[in-house]
Amino acid sequence: MLWRLAGVCCQVHVERRQEVEIVATEKSAVVLLSGGLDSRTVLAIAQDAGYRCHAISFRYGQRHAFELEAATRIAKECQVAQHVIVDINLAQFGGSALTTELEVPKCDDADQIGSDIPITYVPARNTVFLSLALAWAETLDCLDLFIGVNALDYSGYPDCRPEFIQAFAQMANLATKMGVEGPRPLQIHTPLIDMTKAQTIARGLSLGVDYSQTTSCYDPDPTGAACGHCDACLLRLRGFRENQVEDPIRYA
Repeated sequence: MLWRLAGVCCQVHVERRQEVEIVATEKSAVVLLSGGLDSRTVLAIAQDAGYRCHAISFRYGQRHAFELEAATRIAKECQVAQHVIVDINLAQFGGSALTTELEVPKCDDADQIGSDIPITYVPARNTVFLSLALAWAETLDCLDLFIGVNALDYSGYPDCRPEFIQAFAQMANLATKMGVEGPRPLQIHTPLIDMTKAQTIARGLSLGVDYSQTTSCYDPDPTGAACGHCDACLLRLRGFRENQVEDPIRYA
């Protein structure tokens, strides 16, 4: 599929993984699966609630593309109904340390993370991701989306706030056939929105989540080992420390 946005060509390719016969039910859900700690926990929560999950991941030009390997492992382990990886090149716009050669900010302690929107924010990323997840959900007659945004232990991203999710859900119910003609409004579930990272990890551990299959680092080394000093690593490490559990992933 080829889009033109303000004169810019945007190639969108869908790579299908774990494809099986799709049987949409009232309890079907589309889960945004990055391969990180939060999205893995959300997938566990959705499955525990009885949803038949369809996972969607994005190759968007991110420097930490190891997360897609993690997402593929997780989708297979959790036996999701279907896993798709969507290619959309946000790196052509730039504006973020995650999609350009800009240096990823690093420090020694999570308390040193600033309150301003950091350079690792990818412009409109969650808006784009949710829009594509919404499009897929509509083809599945699926009225439930799950996303692992968090408004407490996060790096200051504006598209992780409850206000954004509420506004997007309102738009989705106005802009889609299933929102207008469906049996009930479409819902965007954010089970982690008010949790600290420690609470998220505790919830995942209670559901038997294997966090060794996840990755969170914004700037991993060539082998995929986490740097231990970017915002994502520091918040993750603090969450495990507060649970008195060792983080099972590799650090450089």
